[in-house]
Order: sequence, then C-alpha cells, then structure tokens
Amino acid sequence: MRILYQLHLSLSYSFKSTHHTSTIVPVQAESCSMSSSQDMPGGTALLLDMDGVLAEVSGSYRAAIIETCKHYGATSITFDTVAEWKARGGCNNDWKLSLDLINTDPNGKKGLTLDEVTETFERFYQGDPDNGLVGLCDLETLIPKKSTLEEICRRIGKERMAIVTGRPRKDCNKFLKLHGIDHMFSVCVCMEDGPPKPDPFPVSQACKLLGIDPDLSVIMVGDTPDDIRAAHAAGCRGVGVATPENAEKAAKEGRSFHDHCALCVAMKGCGADLIVDPGFGDLLEIFPEKAE
Repeated sequence: MRILYQLHLSLSYSFKSTHHTSTIVPVQAESCSMSSSQDMPGGTALLLDMDGVLAEVSGSYRAAIIETCKHYGATSITFDTVAEWKARGGCNNDWKLSLDLINTDPNGKKGLTLDEVTETFERFYQGDPDNGLVGLCDLETLIPKKSTLEEICRRIGKERMAIVTGRPRKDCNKFLKLHGIDHMFSVCVCMEDGPPKPDPFPVSQACKLLGIDPDLSVIMVGDTPDDIRAAHAAGCRGVGVATPENAEKAAKEGRSFHDHCALCVAMKGCGADLIVDPGFGDLLEIFPEKAE
C-alpha cells in the first residue's frame, strides 16, 4: 500500500489549494523609501524565488527538514525554529540547514556527514517507492493565480521573466512543468549554477542570461532576507512576500503578518522595497501595460 507520509507534527496546517488575494503592505524600514506600489518605478523584468513564492512548501521542503531532524533524534526542531533560522539569513541550502539544526539539538545524532543528511532528506522529500513512501513534494501547490503570472508575462514577455532559486534544477523544472508555467520563464538559475543567495550571483546571473542590465527596474521577489540582500547587492529591487502559512497563522491570531512574522520583519529590516501578500497579484501595478 502506498503511504502518504503522515506528519506527526503539532503544526497541521490544512492549506487548501486556494489562491490568496494580494495586497501591497508598505514597508516602514528606514532604508526603504517606497510607501506603495505606485511609488515604485515601472518594472521591466521579474525574477522569482520558488519556495514560499511560487511553491507552497510548508508541507514539503519545510516538513522534510523537520522529519530529517526528527529521524536523527533532533526532536526539539519545529517549524518556528526553521523560520527563525531562515530569518537570520544564510540558510538557502535545506540539506545543510537540516544538518546544522541536528547539531544544535542536544539529542541530535552527532558526527553526521552532509551526504548522510542529504540522502535522508531526499527520501522524505522525493519519496521511497520501494517502501511505499510517497514524497512530500507531492503536497506542493502553486501559490499565485496562474492568471497573474500570465498577465505579467503578457506585459513584459517571457524573455524578461526568470526563476532564481536554491532548488536543484530537476526539482525546479519538475514544479514548473507540473503546474504548467514553465513556458513563462526563459531562464532558471538553480543550486548547481553558483553561489547561493545572499550572494548577488544568482540575481546577476539571471539578468545576464536574460540579456538585461541589473537595475532598479528589475524586481526580485523572495520570502527571506537572503532574497532581498541578493537583489540589492546585484543592483535590483527586492520585494518580500509573506508565505501562505505565515499569513494564515497571523490572520488566525488577529495580527498583521508584516509586523509579527519573523521573516517579514527581517526582510523589512534589510530594506525590502515592499512586502506583499502571498500570490503577489498587486505587483501587476508595477508592470505597465504595453503601449498599443
């Protein structure tokens, strides 16, 4: 019998594959001069991170981190722990992050290699058909409305749209094709291509492959401080987006995610030009209609 891996975690987000209405949240950080999308100059190119921006990954990548840690005895690691580490920055590689988290737990197995942890992580994420284990990757859904992406693509063209992700290329391509959006992106910069964010390389490389100059008309959208730092270091604009789980959690608590979500606060702190809701539909305002 095929078994869909049951997350026996206290966090049991029951996210449905619904889309979220997007609203621009003005950033009040001192380093940010923008108060709304209308204040931003028109965008000419769009670079998108994948996890937490295009792909809802609380039940896949984030869950695979937790399950990998638990497998090696690091039972103190929670989704909040992962969010806190992501907010610090420098945690784009989930394999290495899993190993680091295991080593911080007093009960975590010591002396593990990155290869060992990576193999375990991939078993949870990709699945293990021989043992009837369905991969957590099967739980991923598309966050924005496909129509939003199609409209941006219509306005600026696929030759000015790119994916900039820390995912392995095979996982990136699989998600894009599965959700029927691969035709909208002419460039994908992935884990194998060079140094990860917050290094500016992934953003600069995407611009190079698109054949455009990295400037303030290039919008990089991400869900962590590393995305914002990489965008700014490359000379582009950095727009932060709340992940669905953080936005939903804040809503249930009657609080504003941009003031209480650790990742959003961290992105504001490092100068995100805007913070937007999951789905980033209002970014359409930044990309003007083509002149007839």
